[in-house]
Amino acid sequence: MLKVEHLTKVYPGGTVALKDLSFEVSDGEFLVIIGLSGSGKSTLLRCINRLIDPTEGKVILDGIDVTASKGAELRHIRRKIGMIFQHFNLVKRSSVLTNVLNGRLGYLNPWTSTLGFFPADEKKRAMDALKRLSIDDKVDSRADALSGGQQQRVGIARTLMQEPTLILADEPVASLDPVLAHSIMQYLEQLNKEDKVTVICSLHYLDLIQRYATRVIGLKDGVKVFEGSPAEINREKFKEIYGEEAQDVRATALE
Repeated sequence: MLKVEHLTKVYPGGTVALKDLSFEVSDGEFLVIIGLSGSGKSTLLRCINRLIDPTEGKVILDGIDVTASKGAELRHIRRKIGMIFQHFNLVKRSSVLTNVLNGRLGYLNPWTSTLGFFPADEKKRAMDALKRLSIDDKVDSRADALSGGQQQRVGIARTLMQEPTLILADEPVASLDPVLAHSIMQYLEQLNKEDKVTVICSLHYLDLIQRYATRVIGLKDGVKVFEGSPAEINREKFKEIYGEEAQDVRATALE
């Protein structure tokens, strides 16, 4: 169970990214966060795993206050929270295998792993993850030699190495075409349903929202303006969240 309680984030300079945001996520949910760029989606995800610190409020995961955790306790929490990024966040010059093994760093001796030495059982674990994502044929390729869809699959395989109970996906398909977008979302759905991993994913496209989400939260200027089922996101509700300007751009997703 994840609880977000009265979360507020004010950046230096006075920009309010999140304002008194509260919600809960049950184990095994596939929660989708929607809203325009700048609505607070990325800030929210980064507050949950403490990539950034909130100004006020709490994030409580399985009864532990993430916002108050420090040192070894925070590192232990982060091991169980996988993060998937819009721009993949891979080490471009490293091989696919090394990138995936990097997902295991929280469990390994930092001295040997920094030097690139990984136990044989961890390499097998990485190969199993790559096979699951159907990208094992690229194991020796450099990350920057892969297509966008392939890089995102490597990113998911890296996350698998953490054995996460929660995955945060920050617009994971924003830079992909519709066919690849569905492919990546299907992998996340598989982890959600087969591995019982809770997923919190920010998205823009309504066809994906209605296909994959079990629940939706809408943000606007850092404030929660919607919480409900994907079936409740109709044309009018979509326009409320995204505004008049976005209506024509997004209308094709509503047909």
